[in-house]
Amino acid sequence: MQAGFAFTKLADRLTSLLELSSEDLALLARMPSSIRNVVPHEEVWRKGDEPSTCCVLLQGYLCWKDVDAGAGQITGIYVPGDVPDLYTVVAPRVTASLCALGTGVAAFVPHSFFREARARSTRLAHALSLLTLADAAALRIWLTNLGSRDSLSRVAHLICEITVRLRAVGLARDLRFASPFTQSDLAAICGISPVHANRTIQDLRRKGLLHWQSRTITVNDWTGLARLAGFRPDYLMLRQTPQLEPPAHAEPAQDPSIEAPAP
Repeated sequence: MQAGFAFTKLADRLTSLLELSSEDLALLARMPSSIRNVVPHEEVWRKGDEPSTCCVLLQGYLCWKDVDAGAGQITGIYVPGDVPDLYTVVAPRVTASLCALGTGVAAFVPHSFFREARARSTRLAHALSLLTLADAAALRIWLTNLGSRDSLSRVAHLICEITVRLRAVGLARDLRFASPFTQSDLAAICGISPVHANRTIQDLRRKGLLHWQSRTITVNDWTGLARLAGFRPDYLMLRQTPQLEPPAHAEPAQDPSIEAPAP
């Protein structure tokens, strides 16, 4: 693991929300952490846990899952640089399961560090608050998706959101990224059946909006995908929305009989 890797990812995420000073970055660079690999479906925290550390995601994807809701409703997805359990600094009891959607790497940072950072820097305190507020805003949009959008728009909106969030921390630069979910995961996020999720993916491919083969997603027509989704990224609270241009050599639309993400 490269020195400073955990600090860099967190710094990328916070500076996507608010400009930080060199002193703020130096404080982040002193962040103590223990780094751990996670495996698919691993529970980082279980409902009812009372952690004394926060999980800073470095590689891969995490999600909050309500394991009491049938197969488990997914209520939030997190990309590198995110701190999904930042609220536990204030209210340490975990109210859902924090799970890995695939292989990944996470840093575990003591609550005491975040308390110290807030006390020592007004701008860091503001950036950490924005991180929590952006998470809450995203949840409200997800609720709107479930209540007001059809399945095609829900899936399109989810892909738009993940693309922008990845680009904000320097990833998915060619609008291509590893899929964070299986077909069953997608169904659990969008409130549809796995079979319906498969058909929705095929429809998006038929329209030429994206190429989704196995575990890789490439957005071929960002404008068309965002229009279909009704996607507006202001709720993500980014200082600057990343420039989203199609890849130089967009993948062709695929035959719908091609295998969709595995369940």
